Amino acid sequence: MKNKLLPVVILLGVMLTSCHQKNKTVTPEAAKEIAEEAYIFAYPMIEHYKLMFAMAMYEKSGAYEQPFNVMINKTRLSGPKDTVIVRPNNDTFYSGVWLDVSNQPQILKVPAVTDNRYYSWQIIDMYTHNIDYIGSRKTGTEAGTFMFVGPHWDGEVPDGISKVIASEGNYLIALGRTQVFGPGDVEKAQAVMAHYTIVSLNSYLGNMEAMVMPPNPDFPPYNPQKVADVNFITYVNALMTQGNIHPSEMALFEKFSKIGIEPGKPFNIDDYDSEIISAINEGVRSAMKKIEEAASQLGERKNGWQLVANVFGTREAMQGKYLTRAAAAYFGIWGNDLEEAFYPETTFDSDGEELDGSKYNYILHFDADELPPAKAFWSLSMYKLPEQLFIENDINRYVISSATEGLQYNEDGSLDVYIQKNNPGEDKVSNWLPAHDGKFSIQGRIYWPDSEALNPLYAPPAIEKN
Repeated sequence: MKNKLLPVVILLGVMLTSCHQKNKTVTPEAAKEIAEEAYIFAYPMIEHYKLMFAMAMYEKSGAYEQPFNVMINKTRLSGPKDTVIVRPNNDTFYSGVWLDVSNQPQILKVPAVTDNRYYSWQIIDMYTHNIDYIGSRKTGTEAGTFMFVGPHWDGEVPDGISKVIASEGNYLIALGRTQVFGPGDVEKAQAVMAHYTIVSLNSYLGNMEAMVMPPNPDFPPYNPQKVADVNFITYVNALMTQGNIHPSEMALFEKFSKIGIEPGKPFNIDDYDSEIISAINEGVRSAMKKIEEAASQLGERKNGWQLVANVFGTREAMQGKYLTRAAAAYFGIWGNDLEEAFYPETTFDSDGEELDGSKYNYILHFDADELPPAKAFWSLSMYKLPEQLFIENDINRYVISSATEGLQYNEDGSLDVYIQKNNPGEDKVSNWLPAHDGKFSIQGRIYWPDSEALNPLYAPPAIEKN
């Protein structure tokens, strides 16, 4: 008698073999190359998500601030205790709101700011493109009402809207900066900020609406180990569901799909041979090396200062510049467009030696015609290395700026800034920038730079040993 079960067993074996068949569409060499390119593309988005997850999604992160669509105003200047974001500024109060426009538009109202005070709202999408600005330079001093809409919104624009700001994706951050002229100006600056408001479209139209916070997006919890290996693909597939693939990047994603990058689809490591997974991990490591190397070479050096330009901007400005965009996110995420603010930075003195407050005192001398050309204001901040954070000091000063109260100019209009760990004396303390007792960096900021600062790029004088 024939075994009638044999064909069934054979068929089942074939089916099981088929179900566990590995993906053979890519070679290890190609997988490494594609993974490297994909990781460079995705790195800014992943870094952006790291902060979104910590600040708006995970209440136990230690950096949590507010849920989506709720504004936060930080009505104190940043200092040594602020350690979440590297190289914070001490020139402005910060405001911020993480925007979720997946269900309906959100509307930002700003007051008239007419007291010669600089302010700006920088609007950043998940790719880290600066999609627009609101403030002194871009929209002027008058009050305004600005509506943020996502990629699928097709409603009518209500009356009273100054401008519609359209995003490729449903998740944005709006970062506000409001200048503080000094300790005596705090209350006036706070009064400006009190008039910044964010409301939903329904609320703006006067419709009754329950105060229900939108649920967190269905993205995987941020994990620093997983975003640094093959599992980054899971994050890309999830994050890319917040909008549509840009038409200019369709071919790129067709290539990425060979290693499992497909928006909205789960990524299963078991679908690939171990040698392909190893190749993808190798591609990720190679990408990070390229990003770190590119970050160290951003811009050019003059007088010891690193002059970085055109590394942040709109999609149009950054189109195809994926390594530059990744290097900029590594160097300092959410940087401004050059027209909004320019950031010369140095870790070297005039002899080419690294700045070190444990070894030397320094002086930075500006001739009258060498002062930073700014339509708003300029500043110099001190950061200890490698942390890139402010340092505790006896006079609680972390910045010298054109708005520093009591700053003393020389009779000829020149300016001397004393950079050292110890107080230089009563006659010089007004111009003292306390230095770290070790290696440090000086970060320049020129807000709303004059055109003469941009072409060619302005370089401060070299820092001299004193």
